[in-house]
Amino acid sequence: MCAMAGFGAPAISLPNFPVTSNNLPFQNHQILSVIDRCSSAKELKQVHAHMLRTGLFFDPFSASKLFAASALSSFSTLQYAHDLFDQIPQPNLYTWNTLIRAYASSSDPFQSFVLFLELLDRCDDLPNNFTFPFVIKAASELKASRVGKAVHGMAIKMSLGMDVYILNSLVRFYGVCGDLNMAERLFASIASKDVVSWNSMISAFTQGNCPEDALDLFLKMEGENVKPNSVTMVGVLSACAKKLDLEFGRWVCEYIERKEIRVDLTLINATLDMYTKCGSIDDAQKLFDEMPERDVFSWTTMLDGYAKMGDFDAARQVFDTMPVKEIAAWNVLISAYEQNGKPKEALATFNELQLRKIAKPDEVTLVSTLSACAQLGAIDLGGWIHVYMKREGIDLNCHLITSLVDMYAKCGDLEKALEVFHSVEERDVYVWSAMIAGLGMHGRGKAAIDLFFKMQEAKVSPNSVTFTNILCACSHAGLVDAGRVFFHEMEPVYGVVPGTKHYACMVDILGRAGLLGEAMELINEMPVTPSASVWGALLGACRLHMNVELAELACDRLLKLEPRNHGAIVLLSNIYAKTERWDKVSELRNLMRDSDLKKEPGCSSVEVNGSVHEFLVGDNSHPLSSKIYSKLDEIAAKLKSVGYEPNKSHLLQLVEEDDLKEQALSLHSEKLAIAFGLISLAPSQPIRVVKNLRVCGDCHEVAKLVSRVYGRDILLRDRYRFHHFRDGHCSCMDYW
Repeated sequence: MCAMAGFGAPAISLPNFPVTSNNLPFQNHQILSVIDRCSSAKELKQVHAHMLRTGLFFDPFSASKLFAASALSSFSTLQYAHDLFDQIPQPNLYTWNTLIRAYASSSDPFQSFVLFLELLDRCDDLPNNFTFPFVIKAASELKASRVGKAVHGMAIKMSLGMDVYILNSLVRFYGVCGDLNMAERLFASIASKDVVSWNSMISAFTQGNCPEDALDLFLKMEGENVKPNSVTMVGVLSACAKKLDLEFGRWVCEYIERKEIRVDLTLINATLDMYTKCGSIDDAQKLFDEMPERDVFSWTTMLDGYAKMGDFDAARQVFDTMPVKEIAAWNVLISAYEQNGKPKEALATFNELQLRKIAKPDEVTLVSTLSACAQLGAIDLGGWIHVYMKREGIDLNCHLITSLVDMYAKCGDLEKALEVFHSVEERDVYVWSAMIAGLGMHGRGKAAIDLFFKMQEAKVSPNSVTFTNILCACSHAGLVDAGRVFFHEMEPVYGVVPGTKHYACMVDILGRAGLLGEAMELINEMPVTPSASVWGALLGACRLHMNVELAELACDRLLKLEPRNHGAIVLLSNIYAKTERWDKVSELRNLMRDSDLKKEPGCSSVEVNGSVHEFLVGDNSHPLSSKIYSKLDEIAAKLKSVGYEPNKSHLLQLVEEDDLKEQALSLHSEKLAIAFGLISLAPSQPIRVVKNLRVCGDCHEVAKLVSRVYGRDILLRDRYRFHHFRDGHCSCMDYW
């Protein structure tokens, strides 16, 4: 009964008598005391209602106090604060500054600019040295360079340009916008630097990828006897993380303890981040275990640390233990799998995210998952993600457009990639480059070149990635002259200095065309030491044209750079095998065995009804294995009836008996994948196969014949390019 009686009682006691000129100071004192005691939005609204009823709300001082509590408290909403602000008849400058400040720290800092313009128009007072730092903070959050510079100019015109608060905020602003020179000039101009001044400049250096300058400035700060605080140490530890300087990072930890700097969760998280980025996962785990409090950042940092080390079991254990799994944690796991050659695990994690429905995918999730789809050729899931983005109204920015174009192109649907590309008006250099790459890998070199020039018409300047893609397109299509022109115009016409990737592409272009001498001349003229990719391109060309002497040179140089590059030894072994130099093949195989090097096994995958099925050479682990091998026998019989004879020169090992040679060729992974596609996909559906290595000549010939005999479209993506098989022909025109 007592509980029922108190159910509707107000949470706080409010004075209840009318306002007069005599009792206003007393009323003010009373209401201010009540506002300070508010601990919930409900209590704040009670005070608001009381002030409206008694007339106190129309006292500017009381109204501004109530408004400040609503705008800056953790329990109120910014929308309520803004509504409250709109009710104040004549808000004073303090009230304007408070709302600008609240929006500058919110998810919508742009409103700070809107309010600043309204202040200039409606407020009797001019902006002061408290107004400008809040507006500049909003410019920093949005990286709104032009707006920030305009506000800076306004502060100078109002004779506030040398105010320390404004200068501190400007140092941070220019640092965030990447203008470190201006940030340094302003920092140097501060006559009496406080700790915030030093913190702002240290942070600017750290965010601007100048960690050494940040650490030097910290030592200078120490030398000038400026007492650092926890914010200083967060910046310094972040610099250590970027510099990967574990030794200095440990010294900083000792310094914090020695100087008795206040340690909060943000500082502990910065230390944790430093340890993981510097590769000291043991130190990170020890600190994590000792933490009295952990937030989402703490857990995600540990998860990221294990994932980047490649210890996915430990990463998954951290993930499973997390009390709250926000989308950032899912992103770390999906991205780590995708970037470390585990696309199947990435897609499995994405599917788990969808099933559990405890977090909503964001842009990072979708980009990483689309990349995993591209690696596997999982077009069904990639297409589902595209539909999901439309359904959810997700804005297709340039990152997502690039990912979609790349996914569709790598999954074999070039027309869909072009459709996505042409459906958007805003295209940055990466969107254009992705589409050029897609056309190139599908053998449409001339179309890639046309798109390159359309990119110029759109006034988008090509970058290093663009030129890598256009040179690859020239290589796949055998466009030697065009490749030469692009390569030689890179620096003088477009201002892009050729790197080792571009030289490797050019060596590949020349080498594929049989111009091995010119390719060797180009290598000898390189201004930098040729990389492994350059020698690898030459070695691949030697395999095509059976130049044993040059292949031996290229392999020797490549192994000096990468002693454990098994691919180079396998390539040279293949060349020896094709020229029947079996003694040399045996030597190389012994070398691999003695060095504990293993040839990467051929693996082909095909997607059926949204599931990706993988096959290794001679694989019999698939549930439908017996049907697959029956289909292979059927294929062999049908192909022989149209005159096919296995090309045993593509069997790159010493096998004496002809029937064993033929059997070994028939068990290549891409043939198993094609057979599975024939028994699992409707006749109208193309068979999309993704192989991790270069497709061999015999499998290429078989795919052409299967496309004609069975009337099926086959799209086979190997390590280097796409092959479209239809009616007995391949899009590569047998040039790959």
